[in-house]
Amino acid sequence: MKDIIDTLKADGSFQTLLSLLESAGLTERLHGAGAFTLFAPNDEAFTRVKVEVIAADKDKLASLLAYHVVKGSHSSAQIAQNDHLLTESGKSLSVRSQGGRLVIDNAQYVQTDITCGNGLIQVIDNVFLPEFSGWYCGGCC
Repeated sequence: MKDIIDTLKADGSFQTLLSLLESAGLTERLHGAGAFTLFAPNDEAFTRVKVEVIAADKDKLASLLAYHVVKGSHSSAQIAQNDHLLTESGKSLSVRSQGGRLVIDNAQYVQTDITCGNGLIQVIDNVFLPEFSGWYCGGCC
Protein backbone atom coordinates (compact mmCIF):
# COMPACT_ATOMS: atom_id res chain seq x y z
CA MET A 1 0.00 0.00 0.00
CA LYS A 2 1.30 3.48 -0.88
CA ASP A 3 2.27 5.95 1.82
CA ILE A 4 0.68 9.41 2.09
CA ILE A 5 3.14 11.14 -0.26
CA ASP A 6 2.96 8.45 -2.95
CA THR A 7 -0.85 8.47 -2.72
CA LEU A 8 -0.91 12.26 -3.23
CA LYS A 9 1.45 11.94 -6.21
CA ALA A 10 -0.66 9.20 -7.82
CA ASP A 11 -3.84 11.28 -7.51
CA GLY A 12 -2.50 14.25 -9.51
CA SER A 13 -4.60 16.98 -7.86
CA PHE A 14 -2.12 17.84 -5.10
CA GLN A 15 0.79 19.35 -7.04
CA THR A 16 0.86 22.57 -4.99
CA LEU A 17 0.74 20.72 -1.67
CA LEU A 18 3.48 18.32 -2.77
CA SER A 19 5.69 21.20 -3.89
CA LEU A 20 5.20 23.03 -0.59
CA LEU A 21 5.84 19.87 1.47
CA GLU A 22 9.10 19.37 -0.44
CA SER A 23 10.09 23.02 0.01
CA ALA A 24 9.45 22.83 3.76
CA GLY A 25 11.38 19.57 4.11
CA LEU A 26 8.34 17.59 5.27
CA THR A 27 8.11 15.04 2.46
CA GLU A 28 10.27 12.46 4.22
CA ARG A 29 8.18 12.74 7.39
CA LEU A 30 5.03 11.79 5.49
CA HIS A 31 6.90 9.02 3.66
CA GLY A 32 7.86 7.58 7.05
CA ALA A 33 6.17 5.36 9.56
CA GLY A 34 2.97 6.84 10.93
CA ALA A 35 0.33 6.87 11.62
CA PHE A 36 -0.73 10.30 10.42
CA THR A 37 -3.92 11.96 9.33
CA LEU A 38 -3.23 14.56 6.66
CA PHE A 39 -5.86 17.19 5.94
CA ALA A 40 -4.85 17.71 2.31
CA PRO A 41 -5.93 20.85 0.48
CA ASN A 42 -6.20 20.03 -3.21
CA ASP A 43 -4.85 22.33 -5.92
CA GLU A 44 -8.19 24.13 -6.16
CA ALA A 45 -8.01 24.98 -2.43
CA PHE A 46 -4.64 26.66 -2.96
CA THR A 47 -6.21 29.08 -5.48
CA ARG A 48 -7.87 30.80 -2.48
CA VAL A 49 -4.56 31.79 -0.84
CA LYS A 50 -1.42 33.56 -1.97
CA VAL A 51 0.91 30.60 -2.36
CA GLU A 52 3.94 32.80 -3.08
CA VAL A 53 3.45 34.58 0.26
CA ILE A 54 3.02 31.29 2.11
CA ALA A 55 6.13 29.79 0.48
CA ALA A 56 8.33 32.85 1.10
CA ASP A 57 9.08 32.09 4.77
CA LYS A 58 10.22 28.47 5.26
CA ASP A 59 9.54 28.46 9.02
CA LYS A 60 5.99 29.76 8.59
CA LEU A 61 5.47 27.34 5.71
CA ALA A 62 6.60 24.39 7.86
CA SER A 63 4.27 25.55 10.65
CA LEU A 64 1.34 25.95 8.25
CA LEU A 65 1.87 22.47 6.82
CA ALA A 66 2.29 20.90 10.28
CA TYR A 67 -1.11 22.45 11.07
CA HIS A 68 -2.55 20.04 8.47
CA VAL A 69 -1.13 16.90 10.16
CA VAL A 70 -2.56 15.05 13.16
CA LYS A 71 -0.78 12.10 14.77
CA GLY A 72 -2.66 8.83 14.38
CA SER A 73 -5.18 7.63 11.81
CA HIS A 74 -8.45 9.47 12.36
CA SER A 75 -11.41 8.54 10.18
CA SER A 76 -14.02 11.15 9.33
CA ALA A 77 -16.42 9.39 11.76
CA GLN A 78 -13.84 9.63 14.57
CA ILE A 79 -13.13 13.27 13.75
CA ALA A 80 -16.86 14.08 13.95
CA GLN A 81 -16.87 12.93 17.59
CA ASN A 82 -14.39 15.65 18.62
CA ASP A 83 -14.63 19.41 19.01
CA HIS A 84 -10.93 19.88 18.29
CA LEU A 85 -7.86 17.99 17.11
CA LEU A 86 -4.29 18.74 18.17
CA THR A 87 -2.02 19.14 15.15
CA GLU A 88 1.70 18.56 14.82
CA SER A 89 2.17 22.35 14.93
CA GLY A 90 0.91 22.29 18.53
CA LYS A 91 -2.26 24.20 17.63
CA SER A 92 -5.78 22.80 17.57
CA LEU A 93 -8.16 22.49 14.67
CA SER A 94 -11.76 23.19 15.58
CA VAL A 95 -14.41 20.68 14.53
CA ARG A 96 -18.07 21.61 14.28
CA SER A 97 -21.24 20.87 12.34
CA GLN A 98 -22.75 23.50 10.08
CA GLY A 99 -25.90 22.80 8.11
CA GLY A 100 -25.42 19.07 8.52
CA ARG A 101 -21.86 19.16 7.17
CA LEU A 102 -18.70 18.82 9.19
CA VAL A 103 -16.44 21.89 9.20
CA ILE A 104 -12.82 21.53 10.29
CA ASP A 105 -11.44 25.00 11.01
CA ASN A 106 -12.26 26.82 7.77
CA ALA A 107 -12.68 23.79 5.50
CA GLN A 108 -15.14 21.11 4.50
CA TYR A 109 -14.39 17.66 3.17
CA VAL A 110 -14.00 17.03 -0.53
CA GLN A 111 -13.14 13.36 -0.01
CA THR A 112 -12.69 11.36 3.17
CA ASP A 113 -10.81 8.40 4.55
CA ILE A 114 -8.26 7.69 1.82
CA THR A 115 -6.31 4.82 3.32
CA CYS A 116 -2.52 4.84 3.02
CA GLY A 117 0.18 2.58 4.37
CA ASN A 118 1.06 5.15 7.05
CA GLY A 119 -2.28 6.79 7.78
CA LEU A 120 -5.29 8.51 6.26
CA ILE A 121 -5.82 11.45 3.94
CA GLN A 122 -8.83 13.74 4.39
CA VAL A 123 -9.14 16.00 1.33
CA ILE A 124 -10.33 19.51 2.19
CA ASP A 125 -11.51 22.52 0.21
CA ASN A 126 -9.47 25.24 1.98
CA VAL A 127 -5.98 25.74 3.36
CA PHE A 128 -5.87 25.84 7.15
CA LEU A 129 -4.26 29.00 8.51
CA PRO A 130 -2.54 28.54 11.91
CA GLU A 131 -2.90 32.19 12.88
CA PHE A 132 -6.65 31.58 13.16
CA SER A 133 -6.26 28.39 15.19
CA GLY A 134 -9.20 27.77 17.48
CA TRP A 135 -11.14 30.82 16.37
CA TYR A 136 -14.34 28.76 16.15
CA CYS A 137 -14.12 27.44 19.66
CA GLY A 138 -12.38 30.14 21.69
CA GLY A 139 -10.16 28.25 24.10
CA CYS A 140 -9.75 24.89 22.41
CA CYS A 141 -6.11 25.43 21.48
